[in-house]
Amino acid sequence: MSNHTAAAAHDSEGHIVSDGVFILVWIALLILTGMTVGASVYYPGKVGVGVAMIVTPIKAALILMYFMHLKYEKKVFVIMFLAAMGIFGVFLGLTFIDYLFR
Repeated sequence: MSNHTAAAAHDSEGHIVSDGVFILVWIALLILTGMTVGASVYYPGKVGVGVAMIVTPIKAALILMYFMHLKYEKKVFVIMFLAAMGIFGVFLGLTFIDYLFR
């Protein structure tokens, strides 16, 4: 088998995720969105922002892992992504610290 044929065979295998998993992730995203909206409506201000800051990364992780298939990628891609998100988190944290002490 040539390299081209091996690559094509590998691509056709893919990562089969059942429709049930996608539906469960979608339902989880709807629930988490409802929590965020509910917190912002009923507890505006710091509580609503705090809930959003906790729920939003969870939603992002679900989307990245299942819909963008990061769960099935090589570990080096996961490490690179986590490093980028860690750096982003540091800058975001520093921004919020600066905002708190105004």
